[in-house]
Amino acid sequence: MAITKIQSESLNLADTYDFTGTVTGAGESNRPYFLATITGGDQDIGYTGVYTKITMNNKVFDSDNAYDTSTYRFTPQTAGKYFVHSVLQFEATAGSNQVANCRSVIYKNGSYQTGWVIDSDARFQGSANFVGKIIDMNGSTDYLECYAVASELNAGSTRVASGTTSSFFGAYLISTT
Repeated sequence: MAITKIQSESLNLADTYDFTGTVTGAGESNRPYFLATITGGDQDIGYTGVYTKITMNNKVFDSDNAYDTSTYRFTPQTAGKYFVHSVLQFEATAGSNQVANCRSVIYKNGSYQTGWVIDSDARFQGSANFVGKIIDMNGSTDYLECYAVASELNAGSTRVASGTTSSFFGAYLISTT
């Protein structure tokens, strides 16, 4: 039998579902979290194929003081799963330069975790890429860093652009289980 009409005066949800309890386990605070950017100018990363740590020296957010602007590391003191992300804007350092291959990567404890490559036969003067992954952290010694590499440049060098809307690196807790 199908319901064809519900009369609103016959159904009072406030009376029927009067909630007086407490909801538990419905979410977490997502702390710690951070977001860092480059200030003071773009960072030259060359074009030799050597991975370079990105000097994210400006904290936009840092809920628990877990990001170090001198080592460019995030070391959360809460164990759990973190969503880690970066956006790096790559640019050739001169108008005559053309970049063919750029990669941004996230390292955990000095080892590659995830990355994204821009690899173009057409070569370009600028592009940005996003990297994101869920990473388990132990809450005491694990740390995260952002690196980049460029190669196959016709001439000149490649830089990672500074500024909060150009390049950034961040993470936040999504689960303690």
